[in-house]
Amino acid sequence: MRVTTWAEYGVIVALHLARRESSNPVPARDVAEFEHLPTDYVEQIFLRLRRAGLVTSVRGARGGYRLSREPAEISIRDVVEAAEGTTFEVNCDSHRVSDQRCDPAVNCSIRPVWRMLRTRIDEVLSGVSLEDLLVQEEAVSERLESVVFG
Repeated sequence: MRVTTWAEYGVIVALHLARRESSNPVPARDVAEFEHLPTDYVEQIFLRLRRAGLVTSVRGARGGYRLSREPAEISIRDVVEAAEGTTFEVNCDSHRVSDQRCDPAVNCSIRPVWRMLRTRIDEVLSGVSLEDLLVQEEAVSERLESVVFG
């Protein structure tokens, strides 16, 4: 399993907006330049985040993007799903390999493993907000341990 570029860049740009203390909109090109990301990619990610209601856009010379909610109210799952479409795709649910193997009526002992993995990934990503990522790495690790291990 890999985290796609869409998902990773989505979290990077959303976190960039969360780190800004002012509520002034930030142009996509400024985010791209600061984060060393391709401007075209950043603009497409902002479009996806806007469609998902995670950011708002402002037109004009002082336009750009800003978070539509407080960082504590936006989970990493929200961002990944907006940028990528899903957090973890179960192939037999979305792209049937064959009718004999992936038909829901066919007994498949592998399918529950992939579904459980998706559930766990979603739980972890839902349990971490943009605000949680505004601290140093060690504190994020501690937060993740509490999400995963209770």
